[in-house]
Amino acid sequence: MMTASNKWMGIDFGLVRIGIAVSDPLGVLARGLKTLTWNGRDESRVLDELTDLIQSEAVIGVVMGRPNRTDGRQSAMIDRIEAFAQTLRQRTGIPVLFRDERYTTVIAARKLHEQGLKARRQRHKIDQAAATVILQEHLDSCRKDQL
Repeated sequence: MMTASNKWMGIDFGLVRIGIAVSDPLGVLARGLKTLTWNGRDESRVLDELTDLIQSEAVIGVVMGRPNRTDGRQSAMIDRIEAFAQTLRQRTGIPVLFRDERYTTVIAARKLHEQGLKARRQRHKIDQAAATVILQEHLDSCRKDQL
């Protein structure tokens, strides 16, 4: 018997690398999927790759990190991220939500360090791990709301 997927995707957006994570089909656990590298300009290629991943992974929603500053104000990247999210929403027809990503890279680097990986040598893994943190926080929040 097939059940509908509750798979979500997490995205840690950057102008050099984009970390991507996906959840399991039940929408409980997040795992790093891949890191896209790009020049910060060719959004169509990145959007094509993300759209293909969303379709192949049967994703029902996306959570992107929203880079607020530590004082709570919005960062300079927010307009770029919101425009990117809007285009992704239009291309895929699925919701794209935002989650505060403050400290996600620090948390991700700490988790990699606990696994014995050196953060400086694992830049591409840090972006995936940060996307995983963003997504896992979203999934945990959804479960708390259901209780």
